[in-house]
Amino acid sequence: MKIYEELKARGLIAQVTDEEEIRELINEGKATFYIGFDPTADSLHVGHFMALCLMKRLQEAGNKPIALIGGATGMIGDPSGRSDMRTMMTKETIDHNCECFKKQMSRFIDFSEGKAMLVNNADWLSGLNYIELLRDVGTHFSVNRMLTAECYKQRMEKGLSFLEFNYMIMQSYDFLALYEKYGCNMQFGGDDQWSNMLGGTELIRRKLGKNAYAMTITLLLNSEGKKMGKTQKGAVWLDPEKTSPFEFYQYWRNVADADVLKCIRMLTFLPLSEIEKMDTWEGSQLNQAKEILAFELTKLVHGEEEATKAQESAKALFASGVAADMPTSVLADEDFTEGSIDILTVLVKSGLVPSKSEARRAVEQGGVTVDGEKVTEIKTSFDKASFAGEGKVVKRGKKNFRKVTI
Repeated sequence: MKIYEELKARGLIAQVTDEEEIRELINEGKATFYIGFDPTADSLHVGHFMALCLMKRLQEAGNKPIALIGGATGMIGDPSGRSDMRTMMTKETIDHNCECFKKQMSRFIDFSEGKAMLVNNADWLSGLNYIELLRDVGTHFSVNRMLTAECYKQRMEKGLSFLEFNYMIMQSYDFLALYEKYGCNMQFGGDDQWSNMLGGTELIRRKLGKNAYAMTITLLLNSEGKKMGKTQKGAVWLDPEKTSPFEFYQYWRNVADADVLKCIRMLTFLPLSEIEKMDTWEGSQLNQAKEILAFELTKLVHGEEEATKAQESAKALFASGVAADMPTSVLADEDFTEGSIDILTVLVKSGLVPSKSEARRAVEQGGVTVDGEKVTEIKTSFDKASFAGEGKVVKRGKKNFRKVTI
């Protein structure tokens, strides 16, 4: 099976322009393609995971990836899928985030010997003259048509800033610049980026003529991938300092039964023939599939040694309630009142819940245990000495737990 057909079989392709040309370019390893990453944090998260895996697959098939860091577009903010405007970041913060992205991407993409490129759109966007941009690029965009784009429509009622309104033009200009500078003939992005991506393709063809070779393609679940990165505490990061390999493993180990085979197909590099055998799995076999998913993805991000350690710790946690490298929270002296601390404060200070009201609900609903014993009274308290040494294992529900020490 050739790479384009494999991408379709894995459920990774949603929409394309010029499918026959795209198929030929990708299958023959002649695509120079880009995917953009706005540096809104100092770490990539699992919402970026599918795009990184796609870049790796295509590179292994002989195609050349360009990882585009949005050093300039990050100063505007993409309105797609958002109900409000992003917090404005300083240039220093954006530059720092860009450096962090480079390091993490190297786990997925081989940048050696010209096999891939990493570029920053600040190199061409930051120095633009606004009047020249309006005359040279703005004339190719219809405001009426832009307002029909889903990324803008959903914001019109709540308010769309003129700053964000420029995002489509900036992203489209990125494709033009990459086409002219590096021969980039294809762009990939999430299904929520379709309007922005079409803008880039149309800009190239209008500005350079209909024979200009520019293609677009979207990933089926990239916008869902962004949702994958959200938990009750925030994002699941690829940086081990933010999300430990054990926590990363546990995140994927706990995906819903309905999603596990879909995730294996789309995110792992296991052969499709092997995955197809899992399609009939059910019941306890789905737990085995979740372990396979968690191990394969943890290995991809953190290496095989860390994946093995995380798997062994997860099994130890299931068997005895204790794991060597489970996430740990540390209580401070000021967290105790007269030498004791109540269960609601323990839950909040450990990060298992964001507030005491949620802590109260968790206890009253019977979802909290300490060292394997259910806590049913919200006034339950513990003395400081009980957290010494190994501490206590506090769980909220089946999936959220912390070792709590002093």
